[in-house]
Amino acid sequence: MMTPAGLETVYETMAEQLDAIAPDKRELFMAKLVLLLSHDLADAARVRSLIREAAENLDA
Repeated sequence: MMTPAGLETVYETMAEQLDAIAPDKRELFMAKLVLLLSHDLADAARVRSLIREAAENLDA
């Protein structure tokens, strides 16, 4: 499991990359990122569960 410090560096990298990408390309970037991470994780059921989890409480 990733440490809180490692998670923070991932968050910072993601934020920097999203700022560098044109707004109309961000959805494509996110889809590509999910597919690349899914390939590395190699667990379709876990990926599907995490996608559903990420969709929860977006308005909170």
